[in-house]
Amino acid sequence: MQVQSGSGIYYAFIAVVFFLYWASAGSRLLRLAVILFANYLFCARFGLFYVVLLPVCSSIDFLVGLGLMRYRHAAFRRLLVCISLALNLGLLIGTRQMGALLSTRWDWIFPLGLSFYVFQSLTYTIDLYRHDGEGTSSLLTHLSAVSFFPTLQAGPITRVTDLAKQLAATPKLSSTEGGRAFFLIGLGLLKKALIADFLAENLVNRVFDTPKLYSGAEVLIAVYAYSLQLYYDFSGYTDIARGTALLLGIRLPINFDRPYLSANTTEFWRRWHLSFSNWLRDYLFFSLPGGRTKIMPYVNLVITMVLGGLWHGIAWTFAIWGLLHGLALATTRAWWTWHGKPKQPVAPWRNALAVFCTYQFVCLTWIFFRSASVADAFAMLGRIGSLSVGFENVTALFALVMLTGAAALFVRKVWYATIMETFAQSPFYVHAAAMVMVAVAIQFLGGRGDAPFVYSRF
Repeated sequence: MQVQSGSGIYYAFIAVVFFLYWASAGSRLLRLAVILFANYLFCARFGLFYVVLLPVCSSIDFLVGLGLMRYRHAAFRRLLVCISLALNLGLLIGTRQMGALLSTRWDWIFPLGLSFYVFQSLTYTIDLYRHDGEGTSSLLTHLSAVSFFPTLQAGPITRVTDLAKQLAATPKLSSTEGGRAFFLIGLGLLKKALIADFLAENLVNRVFDTPKLYSGAEVLIAVYAYSLQLYYDFSGYTDIARGTALLLGIRLPINFDRPYLSANTTEFWRRWHLSFSNWLRDYLFFSLPGGRTKIMPYVNLVITMVLGGLWHGIAWTFAIWGLLHGLALATTRAWWTWHGKPKQPVAPWRNALAVFCTYQFVCLTWIFFRSASVADAFAMLGRIGSLSVGFENVTALFALVMLTGAAALFVRKVWYATIMETFAQSPFYVHAAAMVMVAVAIQFLGGRGDAPFVYSRF
């Protein structure tokens, strides 16, 4: 049941869940039962043991939550939250990193990584421990929220307290909201199939696999293309997840806000994978010691980003990627501390230069993020540094798709909002016709096969 660009099974699944959910909308018990059944049916596609594993782990966290809501004794509360941390981090390591630690394949045992489930689950117990949210006394509500299927595979990471509150409330869905949902799903599919998959299949994958076979110019183009591929792949997934949830009357947080237009790395992480960067900030960075000292906040930034990098996989490439971003964030913060933040608005040429330099840095770090090893990353850098020029492997169609993707980054928010609202308020037959056109476009213009979303493996 993987969410893929051409996965008709997934969208048939959404349709069935949609009709069952709204048919039982008048009964809180029935509609939560539909969501919970859908969650575990989604997981069962990857392995029946998930249908046992997730309820057990979620129920333990639910009991921890009840204890945190009931008791005020500090030592006992710390014990409870430590139980939740140990449970979820053990689940994360067991399902995602055990293969790397044992130097063997592990994904055949756990084909569905549960890192997004773990992050989402921890928001509940940590928020209750910190008194930052209201828990629920309903096991059914908690189980439905913590394993909500649109977010389970690749986010966006949503606070369980917020999801539980929305699931417990009587749902509403207007025709306009339905139109917004279809807009998001259609846009996500187009991003994935027509841009991300096309760029990956027609140059990016080949160059990163064998960079020495390509000119320095082609390798550089592939790096820029990968930055677009990753953005459109991941933001496309988020659009589909948000649209799916919206069809059920649930609002998920925005995960991207034109990140490649950021003027510094701090701004970049306020625009890129927002739910993840907010999680790192709220649940990791603020939990590290020494936050009130002069030096430790900078050290903690680096530690946070290195751990964030290693979350993607226990590999030097991810560690270096996180280290580079951590050093950049610490340097930016130190500069602002000593010289003050730049006054807004800055001169247009200064902002354009800052955006250009930030994008170059982000693309440099993407080389380590995407490469299979540090040696491969330096091979990519070596080919770029050779300054050899040749464009035999860059077709006119590839250049057109890449330029279209780059131009779309500059679409103003007000234009995007206007287009969405115009579509959302259109008659239902316009929505239906648009979705048919999306399906046809993907069928005839999209890449070959059903490439999984990049972040579905993290």
